[in-house]
Amino acid sequence: MPATERAIELLTAAAEAAHDKKAENVLAFDVSEQLAITDAFLVASASNDRQVRAIVDAIEEKLRVDFDAKPVRREGAREGRWVLLDYLEVVIHVQHDEERSFYSLERLWRDCPIIPLPSPGPGADSSGAAGAGTSATAE
Repeated sequence: MPATERAIELLTAAAEAAHDKKAENVLAFDVSEQLAITDAFLVASASNDRQVRAIVDAIEEKLRVDFDAKPVRREGAREGRWVLLDYLEVVIHVQHDEERSFYSLERLWRDCPIIPLPSPGPGADSSGAAGAGTSATAE
């Protein structure tokens, strides 16, 4: 069974919030066939710890305001290198570029379908566009 409509709505809103804070290479994977604990993953990265925290804060605020959703678990926020937000239906990973490259979640979940996300809006960092559309490929 593919990711639920609510999971897609949460992912889309989270991706928009991430793009607003200049997140890079934002990708979403439908992991519902491989994992029983969640429907989808959102992965985004940033070049420094401060930006990772800003992206996480923006995502949390957007999902709280628009969906009355709060993470049931939040890990790694203090270090700002890899923050995990667990919303049950979706798990959001915001990683520092170095952690993203080292752990390569895209490679780990490459057999999962990519969920199309909106492209970054005007003024957003264009480096996020490559991973935001339907033509993204996980390597």
